[in-house]
Amino acid sequence: MSKSLCIKCKGKGLCGRPLCPILEKFRSTENTTATISADGSVFGASPPAVFVGRYGYPQVKAGPMIPPQVDAKDAMALEDPKEWLSMDIQDVISARCQLVRANTTINIKDAMKPHKLLEKSQELALSKSPVDTEAWFTKPLQQKLKFDSVLTPMGPSGAVKDFDIAENPKVPKKVDYLAYDTDALAKDVVCELFRSDIPTEHITRLLSIGLLGQQRKLVPTRWAITATDDMAGKDIIDRVRDMPLVSEISVFSGGCFGNYFEIMLVPRVYSFELLEIWMKRSVWSGGSSWIGQDMEDINGKKGYSNLAGGYYAARIAALEYMEDVGRQASVFMIREITPEYWAPLGVWVVREAARNAMSSIPRTFETIEEALDDMATRVRTPAPEWKAKTKMLSDVRFQRTLDSFL
Repeated sequence: MSKSLCIKCKGKGLCGRPLCPILEKFRSTENTTATISADGSVFGASPPAVFVGRYGYPQVKAGPMIPPQVDAKDAMALEDPKEWLSMDIQDVISARCQLVRANTTINIKDAMKPHKLLEKSQELALSKSPVDTEAWFTKPLQQKLKFDSVLTPMGPSGAVKDFDIAENPKVPKKVDYLAYDTDALAKDVVCELFRSDIPTEHITRLLSIGLLGQQRKLVPTRWAITATDDMAGKDIIDRVRDMPLVSEISVFSGGCFGNYFEIMLVPRVYSFELLEIWMKRSVWSGGSSWIGQDMEDINGKKGYSNLAGGYYAARIAALEYMEDVGRQASVFMIREITPEYWAPLGVWVVREAARNAMSSIPRTFETIEEALDDMATRVRTPAPEWKAKTKMLSDVRFQRTLDSFL
């Protein structure tokens, strides 16, 4: 088996095994305390959260996620990445494992004319704050934890026969308006919500549960996460490409949860390159390291990235920064995944780690070589190994621009 297969697969089953041995190891580290009451019900404040699976597509399992006996004061910490940044990996897993997935099988096209259970899930997804929710299950919960490279860890699941919302959801005006606009395209709604500072997680659950666009349908949560990052990113690119160039070469550094970023901005028209370095003994790499690469030019990304959802999550952090300062640049980004990242927490880690780096005080340099030498002092992997993988950077270093002739 190829040493890079686990990194490329990330639990999707490319090796042919019925269970991923890596994910099974993480499942065994945590015992969920969720219990089902004598009448087969679970009551708690949903963060709010909903989940749409992908298996069986277009017939998928979907429904709310409810933490038993958790009140509204504590529920937001189960869904908000800003809350998780102050935790360690085990604490994030423990918190998320409190969320019980209440599933029912739904056709993705039912979003246009939702039945009662789906309609309540949609009502829950609109809310910006926790909502007291109760669900009744047909049988005892399956004590299985769910780990994934894109999805955040989740707790046990069960087939729901009914659930109820015990209070009125608090819905932002912008969300309320756009969720009921059936003339707008989903991509336009996603971008308008993002520009209105609606959190990415809120936009994702609206898209996933079938509340956006003209031809509405359920979208598996893992797809909705990447689609949100991609659509919002492309929208920012459309604005950034008309902005003036940054004035100097700058390098930003930072990260979280063992995901470390070095990010260089170069005074050139927009382009983006990401190197992913999976060090030995990080979550997917085992005993071997692996380096992956992907890029795009000013015309944006064609097709789906071979680096999966992490590519779009990392890209949006740089784009947000450029829009904030009103400048465009060529972006060279290194994401080094260290052994400290021992369990998969979801693609939000990439987004927040890159944002952490972009919020640092940048160092400025006269040449790209000086900037690369500086980055190499903090990247643990030897510079010759990752420099050999870059493609866009070679063009930026050696291709002259029209300005250089003036």
